[in-house]
Amino acid sequence: MPTHVLLVNLGTTAAPTPDAVRTFLDEFLSDPAVVDLPAWLWQPILRTMVLRRRPARVAEQYEKIWTAEGSPLRVETERIARGVRAHAAGRFTVSTAYRYGEPSIDAEIRRLAGESDARIVVVPLFPQRTDATTGTAFRRAREAAARAGIGARVVERAIAPDDAGYVRAMAARWREALAAAPAPPEHLVLSYHGIPVRYDKRERGVYVADCEATTRAFLRAIDWPAERATHAYQSKFGPEPWLTPATADVLAALPSRGVRRAAVITPGFVTDGLETIEEIGIRGRESFTEEGGESLHRVGAVADHPEFIASLAALAPE
Repeated sequence: MPTHVLLVNLGTTAAPTPDAVRTFLDEFLSDPAVVDLPAWLWQPILRTMVLRRRPARVAEQYEKIWTAEGSPLRVETERIARGVRAHAAGRFTVSTAYRYGEPSIDAEIRRLAGESDARIVVVPLFPQRTDATTGTAFRRAREAAARAGIGARVVERAIAPDDAGYVRAMAARWREALAAAPAPPEHLVLSYHGIPVRYDKRERGVYVADCEATTRAFLRAIDWPAERATHAYQSKFGPEPWLTPATADVLAALPSRGVRRAAVITPGFVTDGLETIEEIGIRGRESFTEEGGESLHRVGAVADHPEFIASLAALAPE
């Protein structure tokens, strides 16, 4: 049976405009895997408050990172797909889809169902498992395949949090960042996307365990002492308790601990986007320097590094 690898990323707004952001946030924040409040409670809040106030601010943030090619997340996702396709050398085919936005998982599954009888290997681009990322991507793919009558053809594959190629790719990006820095950092922050504490407890701590496994593997790979590193979580949304420590709080506090030069790597994001370029590279750097820090260096995402590409290609069954 021929094989097709479907690489799934979270998604991105189609344009850095309030209307486009509103459309994206509506789909994203309506997913129960992201916000699990009862619809009767959450939907009025989402429509009367969040979707009225948030899109303009988020659009301004997107405007700061938008490129001539478009959204960085989409650009780098497509580069990953091209890399895996080239590595496959005809052994299997490759395409991309997004959990939110276009092309959607549903649309890509329908297209594949109508064009071939290939086995579809669904690979979410998230090395740390949680229902809000890997879970919702796999579930949506299963549902789409069932509707298309090809449920038996879908195979699920996850990137291990300590996958050797993924870790080597991060280490390479780290070395690139060090080479570009005028002086070496004194402290390293490993920042992962946060989730509510309640979600992690419900999932029996899988997400935190995966994040910690990545941190341990990366620190070993770069031979960096644990006492000069902080494992943290970013991108909190809403009032309930999220995983801690919060990256924003860590960056603001480092100068008071005598740290003048710091670096941040974001292992949970294999492509750069709003959470890495803007939240860390712009707002995080401003917070760090305002509190007395001298320089904050952001380590780029693994993206299409050859080591990561090889690991993704290895997930396709022979």
